Amino acid sequence: MSLESDLLQMGARARTAALALALVPASQKNAILLAMAEELVARETAILAANALDMEAAAANGLTSAIQDRLFLDSKRLRAMADGVRQVASLPDPVGEVLSSWSRPNGLRIEKKRVPIGVIGIIYEARPNVTSDAAALCFKSGNATILRGGKESVHSNVAIADALAAGGERAGMPPDCLQLVPTTDREAVRLLCGMNQYLDLIIPRGGKGLIETVVSLARMPVIKHYDGVCHLYVDAAADLDMAVRLIVNGKAQKPSACNSLETALIHESVAQALLPKLLPALAAASVTLRASPDLLALITDPAGATIEPATPADWDTEYLDLILAAKTVGSVDEAIDHINQHGSKHSDVIVTEDAPRAEHFLASVDSACCFWNASSRFNDGEEFGFGAEIGISTDKLHARGPMALPELTSYKYLIRGQGQIRG
Repeated sequence: MSLESDLLQMGARARTAALALALVPASQKNAILLAMAEELVARETAILAANALDMEAAAANGLTSAIQDRLFLDSKRLRAMADGVRQVASLPDPVGEVLSSWSRPNGLRIEKKRVPIGVIGIIYEARPNVTSDAAALCFKSGNATILRGGKESVHSNVAIADALAAGGERAGMPPDCLQLVPTTDREAVRLLCGMNQYLDLIIPRGGKGLIETVVSLARMPVIKHYDGVCHLYVDAAADLDMAVRLIVNGKAQKPSACNSLETALIHESVAQALLPKLLPALAAASVTLRASPDLLALITDPAGATIEPATPADWDTEYLDLILAAKTVGSVDEAIDHINQHGSKHSDVIVTEDAPRAEHFLASVDSACCFWNASSRFNDGEEFGFGAEIGISTDKLHARGPMALPELTSYKYLIRGQGQIRG
């Protein structure tokens, strides 16, 4: 059989599964999720062996350290993956929630009720934990899922998906709720994007090239998770010690994450006082600073930090590495303008003790998440209390920011009458 025929059959089975899954009560879904988590732990040896094959290939192919970190699994990460599935099981089920209800003068009773989207395609690269997170979130929200991972994590993805399916089916999961595309052939992406008769939504997780390809091909809605070009603005009224902590945490705690900092904007009135605090902290964290000419002119002692001149391209770059671009600005409005021009509408921070200025920043920056005196690294479903997330949307419709269970549902209207007709 051809790849197209195989994928169409997967789509048809997923549509049937979605109709059955929409009727499964929350208690049964939770039991199935717990069984999935148990099977992940039970198959640790097989999953880590599969991941070792992917890591060997990654090293042989010269993948960056950031990508290899995303790809790597060990016992701790696998158990965290299983705990994420358990956490999803513990969360309230959004399906069936009545969003609003009212009665009309003619006696009709109208109810707006949360329902699953249906069949969701997830196309992703590198991170094998997406296999588990996406499966758990989609299942809990009543959606059948077709997963297509990248070649970098193919062995890990197959092992994880097999474990989830085996655990779920043992606990009574309807057949075909979770399917993994068995090939990394790029043609599969094009074919999935054309299957609007089966897929209600596609969510791409990966680099800009993948996302732009999916957007250009898809015949169904797409929720995008574009670049994380995240900023931190150090205001004239900032606590400078706090600013250093937030910059270092935002950049160095996990540089491969999409919510890590890429650019620091520093008010010109505090730049000279900030640098003696910031440069040794960046040096200690092995962060390279790419500084604008005006900031470079203020540096008399690099304090062990690696410093390079910034280029225009640096203001639009998602490094996903221990590199931080920085420049001075003359006002909060100049910082806002820079962020709205060069940012990716992901996560942006202001550090200030001036509350009105902070509120102006929060209202004016057009990003999914805006922070006041807190690290950009908190833009995360787990940190928000959502449990595992399917990603961080930089779209405005229909979901924005960390996407968890409610964002994986739609709604419908239920109208109950007693024979009313329209005159």
